[in-house]
Amino acid sequence: MKLVTFLILFSVLPFFGFTQDKHQNLLEKTIPGVDLKNLNGQTINTANISNDGKPVIVSFWATWCSPCKKELNAIHDEYDDWKEETGVKLIAVSIDDERTKNRVTPYVDGQGWEYEILLDPNSEFRRAMGVNNVPHTFVIDGSGKIVYSHNNYSPGDEDLLYDFITALAEKN
Repeated sequence: MKLVTFLILFSVLPFFGFTQDKHQNLLEKTIPGVDLKNLNGQTINTANISNDGKPVIVSFWATWCSPCKKELNAIHDEYDDWKEETGVKLIAVSIDDERTKNRVTPYVDGQGWEYEILLDPNSEFRRAMGVNNVPHTFVIDGSGKIVYSHNNYSPGDEDLLYDFITALAEKN
């Protein structure tokens, strides 16, 4: 099974968004430090995002973005299995602005998401990460380096993300 996952992963790698030239300069760099609030009002500096040496998915989304919600809901269906198998943690960064950020908590609660949610209403982190449109997903490896970048969502993208995360977790 590991060989099949490995072969699938490396046959589709050229099609992943992380080969996009505009994000190539972010790969293998660490996350920039920006102070954001979580849903409890606590300040989190993004440079401190970690997961005890395991991968972290950082997904930029908004309540007004249908593909974003589809992606995060599709991942939610499998998230418990992903955490158990790979130890991955997902941080969903809402880019809802001051007018719409009060829709985030009710939406998250209604979906039952167990993700860590951060709020970026001024788009500081979004700009620092070079995100032009959402959804935009990054993977941070166990050493804190950005190793994956993918923009947009089509059904099935979550399976490719899972394959990438699995291969990354097996590598560590």
